[in-house]
Amino acid sequence: MASHSFGSFIDIESSPTSSHPDAAIIPTAPQKAHERIYHSVPLPQGQNAIELDYFQGGPKPNGPRGESGYNTPSGTRTPGVADLEMSSPTTPIEHEQAGVDIVQSFSNPPMNRFRMLAICLMLFGNGMMDSAPGALIPYIEKHYNIGYAITSLIFVTNAVGFISAAVFVDALRAQIGRAKTLLFSTSLQIIGLVMIVCTPPFPVIVVSFLFLGLGEAIGLAIGNTFAANLHNATSMLGAMHGSYGIGGTVAPLMATAMVTSGGLVFSRFYIIPLAVTAFNLIFASWTFWHYESETGQDLLTTIQRTASQLQNSPGTKEPGQFANMLGVLKSKTVILGALFIFAYQGAEVSISGWVISFLIKTRHGNPAAVGYVTSGFWGGITLGRFLLSHPAHKIGEKLFVYGMVVGATVFELLVWQVPNVIGDAVAVAIVGLLLGPVYPCATVIFSRAIVRKDQMSSLSVISAFGSSGGAVAPFTTGILAQAAGTFVLHPIAIGLFGVMLVCWYGLPNVRKRTE
Repeated sequence: MASHSFGSFIDIESSPTSSHPDAAIIPTAPQKAHERIYHSVPLPQGQNAIELDYFQGGPKPNGPRGESGYNTPSGTRTPGVADLEMSSPTTPIEHEQAGVDIVQSFSNPPMNRFRMLAICLMLFGNGMMDSAPGALIPYIEKHYNIGYAITSLIFVTNAVGFISAAVFVDALRAQIGRAKTLLFSTSLQIIGLVMIVCTPPFPVIVVSFLFLGLGEAIGLAIGNTFAANLHNATSMLGAMHGSYGIGGTVAPLMATAMVTSGGLVFSRFYIIPLAVTAFNLIFASWTFWHYESETGQDLLTTIQRTASQLQNSPGTKEPGQFANMLGVLKSKTVILGALFIFAYQGAEVSISGWVISFLIKTRHGNPAAVGYVTSGFWGGITLGRFLLSHPAHKIGEKLFVYGMVVGATVFELLVWQVPNVIGDAVAVAIVGLLLGPVYPCATVIFSRAIVRKDQMSSLSVISAFGSSGGAVAPFTTGILAQAAGTFVLHPIAIGLFGVMLVCWYGLPNVRKRTE
């Protein structure tokens, strides 16, 4: 029954009948192919080939477009060069919203493991050089018979080096590559360290910190840009700046032991960071030597340079790197980021550099004992960067930083108001713990809000002008301490924490990356 119902929907029709029933419908056989020659473009006399015109997107640099087609014998006109150019797509350009970048990781490519190790070793040496003055300032003053204000000049020249690096670091990296840029930066640091080790007159010591700041700023820009573009950038930056904290922790311990127990002159301590930097001169250069070829950035640079040459007329001059840096300064993220890091570095270096003098002069602590308080502060920073960077990534860097800065303000207030050396030492260590993850979290937020092609110059400007706070604030603290007392450290630090909160609130909200 089902088959009968289904068949009712089908009608069978017979094919149309022919006048000759026996005739079969046979398809027509294909005709024989004959070779034909179609003359579409008349060739000039004596030529057997057509020279193609230089093909590019955009306006023709040789002059205005014109009618340059050829007419065929049949009257059909072939498209000319100008017609082809009108329909050609332009060379693709890099845009912040176009496409998805390939995100590298700690292990892909495998050489990134060694590169990250080299960056961490570089930051370890930087931490030693930055934290040692806090423990050595009393002995520098005694050796050269100078006061707080004159001693603070080392922070000023260090900041001048940072600011100077911001002008040319991106141009230097684009011209010679990351490996040679790191080679140059570590060479500058070696020059400065050799000058200090020789125990020269104090003006030479001041100049040596210019070389240290210049080399540190260049290496820091390379390291921040590299780590910020890896998968799980918050943890990578936490490890990177955690290494800085390790150097900052061990340096005051070694420096205090060498000048107190060992009876050595303060400058002999700098032999240790000199050895670390000399080793990393070779190691970092080796790890980054083929970086551009592995990541394809040398090809991207060539494409961008070629596209720029094609799309710009011969009379148009490409803006220089200094002009690019001035353009970066118009970014709200860069301006607020520089102010944020200015306040952060100012508070960090002021606490590290003057808390020992505060404990000696105001709390009447034993110099041999309180010299280790700086190590507690940097130890807290180290633990904070290693232990709190991952939770910050889970919670959200923007919200996490608010809590850390408010907590640091509370414990800094305790250091100011509690007249107990041990209690102050513990509170200083907690301040370091809370400040530890702030810098890595801030760098992640900055890198998300900045276009990839502008990250090197933008982060250089942020770290350079921001790190000048590490000179202005300690220098101001030294001047005021000489006039009013070392207690001025604490209101200055608390005020800088307030500036950090205001700048952090003004930063634009950015989405997390989806690797």
